[in-house]
Amino acid sequence: MFTGIVEEVGTVRSVEARGAARVLVVACDVVRADARVSESIAVNGVCLTVVEIGEDALGFDVIPETLSKTNIGGLVPGDAVNLERALRVGDRLGGHFVQGHVDGVGTVTDVAMDGAWYTVSVAAPEIVRRYLVPHGSITVDGVSLTVARLQPDGFAVALIPHTLENTSLGKRRAGDPVNLEADMLGKYVETLLRGRLGEDAV
Repeated sequence: MFTGIVEEVGTVRSVEARGAARVLVVACDVVRADARVSESIAVNGVCLTVVEIGEDALGFDVIPETLSKTNIGGLVPGDAVNLERALRVGDRLGGHFVQGHVDGVGTVTDVAMDGAWYTVSVAAPEIVRRYLVPHGSITVDGVSLTVARLQPDGFAVALIPHTLENTSLGKRRAGDPVNLEADMLGKYVETLLRGRLGEDAV
């Protein structure tokens, strides 16, 4: 479980193919400091297991399922990735409940400067759009954000200077793919309603 509060922006050092899977090595400092093999780290919002700890990097195995359903498969050396360690019991929940289970890959359609912040529009697949509500929560590449407004094909978010400086979202441009995870509370509500009211009622 995560909160969508990025602790560090790491840099992809290498991506090595191993059959249909890949080994992803990410140079990092903060999240590596107390990392242990088998622990979970969110990489661009994707929950990955630490399989190797180096002097200045962490290694992750990435299976074909993850490669096909997230933007992790498109990473190359030099790319910036958002990193977050798993939530500990008793920690402050600064963002919202994030599982690290990507629902779909969206596409940045517009990046507009508006004073000191950016407004970023994202086209989202239907599996994500169904859970979007104005001023609700959405995770974009592992960053907990508030939906500023709904759009016919997705949503828009406002990125403050702190977010632009401390996550990889400040480098996103139109056409870039982004991992999206909808608010898990909406998913549970939908499932409960389906059980009570039937499939057609939801």
